[in-house]
Amino acid sequence: MSLLTMSAQLAEGFLITVEIFVLTLLFSLPLGLIVAFGRMSGCKVIRIISKIYISIMRGTPLMLQIIVVYFAPFYVFRMHVGTGYRFPAVIVAFVINYAAYFAEIYRAGIESIPVGQYEAAQVLGYSKAQTFVKIIMPQVVKRVLPPVTNETITLVKDTSMAFTISIAEMFTVAKQIGAAQTSVVPLLAAGVFYYIFNLVVASFMEYLEKKTSYYR
Repeated sequence: MSLLTMSAQLAEGFLITVEIFVLTLLFSLPLGLIVAFGRMSGCKVIRIISKIYISIMRGTPLMLQIIVVYFAPFYVFRMHVGTGYRFPAVIVAFVINYAAYFAEIYRAGIESIPVGQYEAAQVLGYSKAQTFVKIIMPQVVKRVLPPVTNETITLVKDTSMAFTISIAEMFTVAKQIGAAQTSVVPLLAAGVFYYIFNLVVASFMEYLEKKTSYYR
């Protein structure tokens, strides 16, 4: 196999990797905020449910969660799902997993804001929603960006977990090519792809951190 052909196949796998990455962030970031609100809710039932959800998602391997999401429809509901369900199952597993981590990051950021700021906003006539959106949220964004960046970088590498249910993302493609050619070159090439992808993500997140430095 020529270098050009190998690069083309890895590029196809890389597109799947990017899809998993983008869709996971698109859904897990807002879901994490909802779970964080549930974790801080005044309702004890909602608070306990959110806490249990976070505990399970953070306490079990992502690989196991992918397998459960994929096979649960059959073993629990006896629903026959085809291979077309593999990709949605991966996205669902990644989203619910990362939402739990983002929820705890958000919660820590929100709870780090001094209570006095809420009281001052109330004195100034701000509603709770206005206080959160205009005063609290900008500060929270600044504080949570570093840990969110760490999770985002981890997500780039975790996309390789999709191989668990035979999704042909970049790592899976590299393994297949490497096994067929009995060569480590495809894996090294995949490593370069991952490194460049992570470098781009880290640079973008660093740019966001600098843009929000106004809220120190």
